[in-house]
Amino acid sequence: MIDSEIVNRFIQDNVFESFHLKKEQKIKSVKLSDITKRKNPYLFKAKGMDNASDLIRSIMDATVSSGEETIFGNFMERVAIFTSEQAFNGRKSSARGIDLEFEDGTSKYLVSIKSGPNWGNSSQINKMKDNFILAKKVLGTSGGVTTQRVMCVEGCCYGSEANPEKGTHLRLCGEDFWSFISGGNKDLFKDIIEPFGFEAIKRSDALNSEINAKLNLFTAEFVELYCDSFGRIDWSKLVEDNSGSRSRSKI
Repeated sequence: MIDSEIVNRFIQDNVFESFHLKKEQKIKSVKLSDITKRKNPYLFKAKGMDNASDLIRSIMDATVSSGEETIFGNFMERVAIFTSEQAFNGRKSSARGIDLEFEDGTSKYLVSIKSGPNWGNSSQINKMKDNFILAKKVLGTSGGVTTQRVMCVEGCCYGSEANPEKGTHLRLCGEDFWSFISGGNKDLFKDIIEPFGFEAIKRSDALNSEINAKLNLFTAEFVELYCDSFGRIDWSKLVEDNSGSRSRSKI
């Protein structure tokens, strides 16, 4: 069983570079066209947003939120793989759709790591199941596994699951998942919360400063591009840039 302190040190040593720094880099690199062309203009009109600065802030907030979920999810995957590596000599898998694989006794585990229990729709879940079936089939025909029992696991970093048996695989969430990959550390899921907050306030202040600077630049650019001489938003022009046809073929 791996000690929580080992995982905590890994998180504290890597949370800046793997999460905070990548968030800051994403904000610095984003352009106005990136956020206006990827968000739904009809939604913002329906919400009555006729103030350019409010509109930009709302779009920017949505962009930052979706971006940080992806970045943090990737970091959580690294933490989970590290935990298994320390406990079972686990490793990142090369199989399609499989993030982690390790052996424990006579069993080989193939793990697809997810952020939480509500990570995907039915088609995405079916795709995961197909990946599990394919991975087991490949292992069974490649000669790589002969006597080991191959188990597939959907591992969710947070949340809970009362009925883990899903037929094609096991679904382990929160405490059950972290205990599983750590070799039985029942407290790990609680212990790792603190190091995630290492320097969080300082980095949050730096990020907010960067976001505010971008908001000022984007608002000025937005007014120039999408507001008329009276300062009103030209929704027709905004929708044209967002959703106008770029196809060269006639439909």
